[in-house]
Amino acid sequence: MAADMIERGVRRVHVLAWRDLDDDDAGGSEVHADEFMRRWAAAGLEITHRTSAAVGRPPEADRNGYHVVRRGSRYSVFPRTAVAEVLGRMGPFDALVEIWNGVPWFSPVWCRRPRITVLHHVHGPMWDQILPRPLAGLGRALEARLAPPFYRRTSVVTPSEATRDELIGLGFRPDRVTAVHNGVDPFFSPGPERSPTPLVVAVGRFAPVKRFEVTIAAAVEARRHVPELRLRLVGDGPLRGELERLVASHGAGDWVTFTGRVAGERLRDEYRRAWVVASGSLAEGWGLTLTEAAACGTPAVATDIPGHRCSVVDGVTGVLASPDALGAALTAVLTDGARRQSLADAALARAAILTWEASATGVLRALHGEVARQPH
Repeated sequence: MAADMIERGVRRVHVLAWRDLDDDDAGGSEVHADEFMRRWAAAGLEITHRTSAAVGRPPEADRNGYHVVRRGSRYSVFPRTAVAEVLGRMGPFDALVEIWNGVPWFSPVWCRRPRITVLHHVHGPMWDQILPRPLAGLGRALEARLAPPFYRRTSVVTPSEATRDELIGLGFRPDRVTAVHNGVDPFFSPGPERSPTPLVVAVGRFAPVKRFEVTIAAAVEARRHVPELRLRLVGDGPLRGELERLVASHGAGDWVTFTGRVAGERLRDEYRRAWVVASGSLAEGWGLTLTEAAACGTPAVATDIPGHRCSVVDGVTGVLASPDALGAALTAVLTDGARRQSLADAALARAAILTWEASATGVLRALHGEVARQPH
């Protein structure tokens, strides 16, 4: 597909995202962007990735075969980038990928070249946690009512069927929204042994949307039935102090551990030793930490939200439950060895078919479709 695009004169692709992979706040969306951009670059496309400034990082850099431009704040990056693209300040481009993460770039208004939009999830209730009340309502209206009409003719890629259904409910055309699953890095794989005692691991940024307080409450409840249970909270973020105080209020400091942010082999070891990976998140486009753990043979117990419904097959590769029922779900999985092993085996088998190569190809197929619509 990349070769055909180049033959059609489409080589230079600009990818817009509000955060960069090297940003301290980077998460699953940034990993996803890097995974498809590095593969597109390797296939011969010239990729420029435009994002907001990242603390401690230069305004421009090269990474994994593509060029990164970091300028503007979290909010000013949107108008600045649109103006720069219209005026050609970032150089010419032949196609555009807009990553819509809460705030749209409104590319249908100013871009007349082949383009697609990647939209990981609908923020919905997240707006109340991200912004104060008046602005939260504005954000919700922008996402749900004001912006969608501009994108009715746009090809939209989203990581899960559940989010696709949500987008269609907001007015996006069914024939223009495609679900392309995220991948799992083959680096994540089963380890030699589990923790000898029940171990639950939760991974992510300590931000309101991740609701680590729900995971902590579920672990506190489960420990009444599983007295040896331990919980490891892997990550960091603005709510760390608040979460540490919450753990102390439960008298749980001797069995709940804050590891800080870890990556690479240390993160893989956390997944490998855990009996269960948990998430109390309010909203996700795709539960990336849950599928990374699955690739290590670790089943999930997580909140029943759209993004988790595709990264976890409920009752097969893990268990999905409401926040109030998460503690009971943890207890049930931790106390039933045969069921836990069945979930682990299924999680490992499913993770094996989730590849970043397939994901990058799926996103490229959507862009290629838009290129093919243009006169050759």
